[in-house]
Amino acid sequence: MIIRKRNPRAPHPAAPAAAAQQAAELAHLMQRVYAVVLAGGRGARLHQLTDRRAKPALPFAGKLNIIDFALSNCVNSGIRRIGVLTQYKAQSLIRHIERGWGFLQTSLGEFIDIVPAQQQQGEEWYSGTANAVWQNLEIVREAQSDLVLVLSGDHVYKMDYARLIADHMDSGADATVACVEVPLDEARHFGVMGVDHQLRVCAFVEKPEHPEPMPGRSDRALVSMGIYVFGTDFLCRQLADDAARANSHHDFGRDLLPHLVRHHHVHAHRFADSCVNMVGDLPYWRDVGTIDAYWEANMDLTHVQPALNLYDDDWPILSLLRQVPPAKFVFDYDSRRGMAVDSLVSGGCIVSGATVRRSILFSKVRVAEGSLVEDAVVLPNVRIGRDVTLRRAIVDKGCVLPDGFSAGVDIEHDRRRFHVSERGIVLITPDMLDAPTADMDDSATMSL
Repeated sequence: MIIRKRNPRAPHPAAPAAAAQQAAELAHLMQRVYAVVLAGGRGARLHQLTDRRAKPALPFAGKLNIIDFALSNCVNSGIRRIGVLTQYKAQSLIRHIERGWGFLQTSLGEFIDIVPAQQQQGEEWYSGTANAVWQNLEIVREAQSDLVLVLSGDHVYKMDYARLIADHMDSGADATVACVEVPLDEARHFGVMGVDHQLRVCAFVEKPEHPEPMPGRSDRALVSMGIYVFGTDFLCRQLADDAARANSHHDFGRDLLPHLVRHHHVHAHRFADSCVNMVGDLPYWRDVGTIDAYWEANMDLTHVQPALNLYDDDWPILSLLRQVPPAKFVFDYDSRRGMAVDSLVSGGCIVSGATVRRSILFSKVRVAEGSLVEDAVVLPNVRIGRDVTLRRAIVDKGCVLPDGFSAGVDIEHDRRRFHVSERGIVLITPDMLDAPTADMDDSATMSL
């Protein structure tokens, strides 16, 4: 008898079956996860862009809203029981979720609950992120989940939460925090983490003035992404304890996480291990919490190979599909040509004898002849008149720019009328133009 030795590098014959079983078990576990999306923040550093909407409702990438990333990540990861906690000026966000996310099958136990602030515990509104979940613990308990995934609804990224959940289970931790590397000079805006060689969190400081760099990387810090995994019973107990502490701000970053790091096992999950479609060396995650960051993240999408891949059929970013006609470009004369180069142009737009370069036009934007739009983010239902020059600008929904208007040409002149960011990005809103049309419904018609 000849006994053939198996190549130690070859997969074990049982490996495919074992892998299939593990995948099935993980998929079953995803059905026992309840996701809580924190979507009540204003985003004050976005200035007038969030005067009428919560930050998660802010339009992004031509046809999406920022909250679509967290919700799409949930659905693509197999998590289809979701609660969205709202508070600040939530009507447009509620309308977006109701109209764009109604495809989940409630008969199969799939749902998105939109949960407005209701003063469930006392007469106070949400005082912090932990308090927001604490006030809605009854909804969490009703889901009868094994695990709770807590997410921020105002970040832009693509992440497989199933890998995060698997890492949490493998670590045996009481809580897991997703983390990402950021430049050291930006870390003061986040919760900065210190970890040991087994990725156990040994230090956590929320928004420190002088962040500690990562070991071996003096120019970068490891920060929390605002994504947490807890056992349901454990989370309920910790939130109850936090609610009873009089000196607490009742916030995950400022209070709950530092307390858990001192008294329990908190594990750090590296985003690079669960990032989807990573382009380049670093995983893509953006907190578009300032005018400059919002403009830069949108502008990146106009590059030949953007860091964020929105063209992946295997991990689509879902949203409300508006019934609008295709984009249209008219006239083809040397002095009167409708064209767009290195730009994203959404449905319903008409570029009539005008030039658009390195810009994003959201739905139903009209650009009249002789106008030049460069390096601009133009939100829905904006009308740009004739001979307008627009550079390095963000134009809010419903603005009407009159013939001959210019912005981004003379910054000192712009400062007297509009908001100009640190990097010189001009923000234009209807109120600044004395045209109160910001709340114009997307279904409204506009003519040239």
